[in-house]
Amino acid sequence: MKLSNYREDSEISRLNQQKTTEWLSVSTEIAELADIAKQVYERSHGCYDLTVKPIFDLWGFAKHENRVPTQEEINNALKHVGMSRVEIDKPNARIRKLDPEVQIDLSSIAQGYTVAATAKLLESQGIQNYLVEIGGEMKVKGHNASGNPWRVAIQKPTPFTREVQKILDIHQFNGAAIMTAGTYQNFFQDKGRTYSHILNPQTGSPVTHHLLSVTILHDDPTWEDAWDTALLCVGETEAIKIADTEQLKTLLIYQEGQALKAYMSNAFITAQEKK
Repeated sequence: MKLSNYREDSEISRLNQQKTTEWLSVSTEIAELADIAKQVYERSHGCYDLTVKPIFDLWGFAKHENRVPTQEEINNALKHVGMSRVEIDKPNARIRKLDPEVQIDLSSIAQGYTVAATAKLLESQGIQNYLVEIGGEMKVKGHNASGNPWRVAIQKPTPFTREVQKILDIHQFNGAAIMTAGTYQNFFQDKGRTYSHILNPQTGSPVTHHLLSVTILHDDPTWEDAWDTALLCVGETEAIKIADTEQLKTLLIYQEGQALKAYMSNAFITAQEKK
């Protein structure tokens, strides 16, 4: 409830309602998530941005009332977008909006955080073999009911079919999170053009590259949830560079002409070889 942008009484909604540049006290959870997001923002050249909410709303993705806004509307919304307009004091659980109109949307990281919190709860009860899945984001540990390693299918990134692109055998018995983000999962079409829900916060418009899906293996579902969105935003060329620089275990699927191409980072290949 704290993280929901759909409930007016949630903590993040109340934070967005406060039009001030004073320091605002927040829960430790929100301070932690905002701090992680700020780091990914800086390391993804500003493509991962929690303040993209006004643009997301403008394109109608928030309420499934999709429309193509005018450039003037986009320009006006962009005046209040940018994580550089937010200061985070994680040790003291405070946030300050340098622009009082800034709004924060945690939906791109909240599911990963919830998966992590659920897994932690299970382990606190002595459960060491589990699969936690929320909205496609998951963490597995140990083995399944048959005593075998967990097997996770990666969906082929096509919008109207449910085919398997690749199956991963997860042998990391200390636990591993597996998450996939895709431009094919939420989109609309208008006058022959397709518009993805993945928005570039620098242009205020949906991304136009050819990267279709990003799958990441990570120890921490929260970081992973932020990174898969960030890589999907920057596109295949930059995503390859970032994945290798950050040593992210990443599988990218992108379109080249009529064919689907896959790229596996060095860290991803190494993790699969350790089966």
